[in-house]
Amino acid sequence: MPVTAPMIFALGSSQRLGQHVAGRLRVRLAAHEEREFEWGQHKCRPLEGVRGADAYVIHSLHGEHGQSVNDKLCRLLFFAGALRDAGATRITAVVPYLCYSRKDRQTKHRDPVTTRYVAALFEAAGIDRVVTIEVHNLAAFQNAFRCRTEHLAARRIFVDFLADACRDQPLAVVSPDLGGVKRANGYRGALEQRIGRDVTSGVVEKYRSQDVVTGERVVGEVGGRTVVLVDDLISGGTTLARAARACRRAGATGVIAVAAHGAFVPEAFGVLADAPIDRVAVLDHIPVDPGVAGLGDRIVALQSAPLIADAIAGLHEDRPLEDLVDP
Repeated sequence: MPVTAPMIFALGSSQRLGQHVAGRLRVRLAAHEEREFEWGQHKCRPLEGVRGADAYVIHSLHGEHGQSVNDKLCRLLFFAGALRDAGATRITAVVPYLCYSRKDRQTKHRDPVTTRYVAALFEAAGIDRVVTIEVHNLAAFQNAFRCRTEHLAARRIFVDFLADACRDQPLAVVSPDLGGVKRANGYRGALEQRIGRDVTSGVVEKYRSQDVVTGERVVGEVGGRTVVLVDDLISGGTTLARAARACRRAGATGVIAVAAHGAFVPEAFGVLADAPIDRVAVLDHIPVDPGVAGLGDRIVALQSAPLIADAIAGLHEDRPLEDLVDP
């Protein structure tokens, strides 16, 4: 078991998240340098000794202004290589949002299986473990990587939020498509246990043909209830908007949407503003500016630092993470 504290780095715009994680673990964020060169080239290196260290690199791989997911991925890989060359004993990539995790299978002839290629890059860079939150397809994620993986469940964060926000309201947890039924059922069970009363479940039909999404029928008991729509990621917002309208037509008295990753494209804010959704809750590892979003207090960003800090503490001490992960 390691006797020294974990060494925590945070790259780029994940610095704020890294500070919160380090603060909860009562360690300081380790110093590093990121330099830009001509033609888009860059360099990342630790500014203190890492020989023998149990190193954790926090870097959420979402796109943002000035840096694409590919830029961020390269920086993480190069920095991990630098840590390995400098003698770090164990390197864990903490990527709350894992880029390309939705491209985990071929949907068209000769399609790339990009999740698997990203996994190979992580392993080639010398990364020993990958920690992420709420990937789209857990089985595909686990099968893509040969190194150790930990899949953190955001469920407990959202269940605490929902228990407070909904109080005595009758509830239904609904998946906006068939692919998310297992995730929604996990939320339903945890929420039911948390509030001590029955919570119904449901699913909204969804069909996609040539990028056109249809389907409006709700299967499940939602009438007279506040519906909790559960998804892993919000991008354009159309799936949740469609599901919310379907639930309202089926008699839902309110709709709250929760998703671990608020990877909003600019058009999403208009889509969600017009949707019959009372609240949208996401985690804060992808920053969201409510003013820019135009949704005011309808959007809530919940802290992911406590979950990440607990995971790092458990991994550093080689403790099991049963309460934090999805099996």
